[in-house]
Amino acid sequence: MLYTTLKAVLVSACFSCLFALNATAAQERPTNPFGYTPFSKGQSPLALLNKLSRAAPAANPQVIGLALSALDCALTQGMSPARNLTVIDYSLVSTKPRLWVFDLVTGKLLFQELVAHGMNTGKNFARNFSNTYGSRQTSLGLFLTKETYVGANGYSLRMEGLESGFNDKAMERAIVFHGADYVDLNLAKKIGHLGRSWGCPAVRRGIARKVIDTIKGEQFLFSYYPDQQWLAKSQFLNCPSRSLAQK
Repeated sequence: MLYTTLKAVLVSACFSCLFALNATAAQERPTNPFGYTPFSKGQSPLALLNKLSRAAPAANPQVIGLALSALDCALTQGMSPARNLTVIDYSLVSTKPRLWVFDLVTGKLLFQELVAHGMNTGKNFARNFSNTYGSRQTSLGLFLTKETYVGANGYSLRMEGLESGFNDKAMERAIVFHGADYVDLNLAKKIGHLGRSWGCPAVRRGIARKVIDTIKGEQFLFSYYPDQQWLAKSQFLNCPSRSLAQK
């Protein structure tokens, strides 16, 4: 109940800020190669949230709302807009799809997929998260996708953690987006949970390249769990740019 209340308060507070800052913040944002920002062209934050929620009815709209709020904060801080947004909801059981990739221009859902969490984060349910090297746990917060490479897990995508104290060690920890044979529902039925990574968001091997090629190259990925410390201290959910604008 506490988590649900906290999420609702955060979403409400974030969107009230977004409405107030929508007009001024858009003028300060850098040139967008797509000619688009999530809240431009007269589209309100709630309108975009409703559009994405309709496109992905299995996703929690409050989590999508937090992802959009974090994205808007990143843009107000001068980061370049991106066309696609990836949202992962680790509060959901591992055997259910909990990764969504949205096209922010069209509002369409591009992918809805299973995704693994770290082996020390939990079994079927994620419980523990870390930013520490060697923890083999998943990290929370806003990430920026970088370049692709071929490594031990095949075609993979590097990710830069943007949140100090929560995911900014992602590069050091080699937390990357990749495909894995253990992301398989048949295997999950035998062992009681989806296979687990060393902290990386891993998807099924057959779809990995398509997803990676869609989300690579300076686009945003939002990793969520109702962790009280992260919700209270995230620099993107408690946006300093918004606080200054309200003074």
